Amino acid sequence: MKQIITKTEKQTFNLGKKMAKKLKGGEIVALVGELGTGKTVFIKGLAAELGIKKHITSPTFVLLKNYRIKNQKSKIKNLCHIDAYRLTDGQQLVDIGVLDYFNQPNTVCVIEWADRVKSILPKKRIDISFKHGKRENERILKISNSPF
Repeated sequence: MKQIITKTEKQTFNLGKKMAKKLKGGEIVALVGELGTGKTVFIKGLAAELGIKKHITSPTFVLLKNYRIKNQKSKIKNLCHIDAYRLTDGQQLVDIGVLDYFNQPNTVCVIEWADRVKSILPKKRIDISFKHGKRENERILKISNSPF
């Protein structure tokens, strides 16, 4: 497990960008942490590095947003952003077809509130926990199966 401390929102954003550079496609990135710990900021950085120009927001009410990636240099063609905040179990995601996105070689899936749907997550995944640090914008991220 790797621990990284970010001291600003920009550092959390840049950490997302750094991870995006290491992704090859097929990865599932499971994010957990309280509200306001930087999960969406991290995803915004990841999306920016993948070349997504759209404004990224958590899909809390629609559950899933799929962003097409037009960068011809990348084998990754889709970023599937899932928000499980309102869910009580993984079956609700299965019912909307989320398993079709898992482990696709041209897709990266990022799941906020992944602890709420852990039962459907594959064992092979990148887990990142987000916690508030001691200072106002400080975040403590613990990454398992890190691509860094």
